[in-house]
Amino acid sequence: MAETESSPRTQPKPLDQEAQPKGDTKQGGWITLPFIAGSMLGLGLAINGTSSNLQIYLIKEYSVESIDAAQIANIVRGSLNFLPLAGAILSDSYFGYFPVILAGGAINVLAFVLFTLSAALPSLRPPPCPTPSTAACKHGTPGQLAVLYAAVLLLAIGTGGTRFNVATMGADQFSSSRDQDTFFNWYFVFLYTSFLIGDTAIVYLQDGVSWAVGFGVCLAATGFSLALLLAGARYYRKPAPKGSPYAELARVVVAAVRKGRADVGSARYYVGDDGSVADSVGEGAPSKRLRFLNRAAMITASDNSVETSGGLRTSNWRLCTVQQVEDLKSLLGVLPVWSAGITLSVSIGVMIGMIVLQALAMDRSIGDHFKIPAGSITVCTLVAFIAVTPVLDRVVFPLWRRIAGTPPSALQRVGLGHVVNIVGMLVAALVERRRLSIVHELHGAEEAAGWVTPMSVLWLVLPLAVVGVGEALHFPGNMAFYYLEFPKSLRSLATAMAPLLIAMGFYLGTVYVDVVRRVTPWLPGNINQGRLDNVYWTLAVVVTINFGYFLVCARRYKYQDQSSRITM
Repeated sequence: MAETESSPRTQPKPLDQEAQPKGDTKQGGWITLPFIAGSMLGLGLAINGTSSNLQIYLIKEYSVESIDAAQIANIVRGSLNFLPLAGAILSDSYFGYFPVILAGGAINVLAFVLFTLSAALPSLRPPPCPTPSTAACKHGTPGQLAVLYAAVLLLAIGTGGTRFNVATMGADQFSSSRDQDTFFNWYFVFLYTSFLIGDTAIVYLQDGVSWAVGFGVCLAATGFSLALLLAGARYYRKPAPKGSPYAELARVVVAAVRKGRADVGSARYYVGDDGSVADSVGEGAPSKRLRFLNRAAMITASDNSVETSGGLRTSNWRLCTVQQVEDLKSLLGVLPVWSAGITLSVSIGVMIGMIVLQALAMDRSIGDHFKIPAGSITVCTLVAFIAVTPVLDRVVFPLWRRIAGTPPSALQRVGLGHVVNIVGMLVAALVERRRLSIVHELHGAEEAAGWVTPMSVLWLVLPLAVVGVGEALHFPGNMAFYYLEFPKSLRSLATAMAPLLIAMGFYLGTVYVDVVRRVTPWLPGNINQGRLDNVYWTLAVVVTINFGYFLVCARRYKYQDQSSRITM
């Protein structure tokens, strides 16, 4: 999936007013926007442009086999979506977001120093090869690959510190929800602008002008972003970390297991930190779903607690509140619906990796003087996402509401996204089938490594645009669903669930491709000799079956907020 998906729709956190110095009225507000937005723009274009073009860099400069390069690029894309979750946890629980963002920005600078050196110094690359990815080409030495993969690793770690946290930091500069909403509008303007510049201008500089120049521009952009972020430091609000909500989830599991043999017949339950208790059938008692977890809030004689005039004093790893138990139940209840998105993400991840290889094997000329960089072709998904989103919000959804009487629910939007994605896989299969038919008509053409099919690369716009429309439905729908259904204490985790799906899609997509390569002849090193169309046909079947699984999960899901429920 395009990096658009990797972008988190982080919701604003309440400002910890007590963390601010008393009497300081100069921190926060709109004065911080130029610093935050400017730094985000520089980081976004550098990171997204490089990740989009990494596959081409591996093929052309390191003679990595095309399918292997796609696999490596997908693992990197997965890491760019997974590690920001770790960065968000570190900032929320231990360090605060500003130190984590600074560390991430500095690590990104180091990453692009290594990328620039790898492109500028011939000793850090294998010798040039006229026809990359062929057996005659020399591959990188262990030392050369160590420098390259160190740069990739630093890029992923640095992105982990910045991607989620910049949005949260920006929202925390405002006290009113109206200002926070306005900030998020500008946030996405700058975010998508950075993605568009990265996928077009940066990719063109790297692939069409010089890899050293392209990486040098990325280095300058990340350095400028870090300097701009530091320049605005005196204006930022920096709330102190509030502790980890994930530790509370772990306490519930530990407490429930430790009381696994306790009798629940006439139990009393610990309701709150004020020491209040509830009977098993009274007000405040835990729900009956996943009843085993209720033991975590059950008061037993073995608890390390005593009754005092101030209420109940407890050990957190033996006794939890009913609310903490219900929070964990909410998370577990969402998981089946969330899991239905993994296969969807896998199909998009596989398609993104393979479609770059298709672009390399097709005519990318526009006129007589310009050739579309293969790494830029995936920008079509982003453009479709941006173009169709206002149409959905202003035309389609209001029309739906006028006809059905209610707007489409979050899960209905996700379901429509599943359907559109199935269509996207079918279109991708048909386009590749047409390309292969042209290859086979020209007898012997499939034997030539690097041979370009006389078929315009613009054919790939069709499947990419369809998948982009699907993303405009299921990605925001997923974000809204998680945000509405997760408890308030886990809202930061809710905003990470959709990007986590993207990471899972890229990681498992590499497993899928590896299995296909082992058990079928569909994906040889030269895709002109393979049957990539069969890969897409198979994905279409798999995501269709997965859509049935999603419908079952959606129908069985019990909403936390019944007023938001609209039957699938």
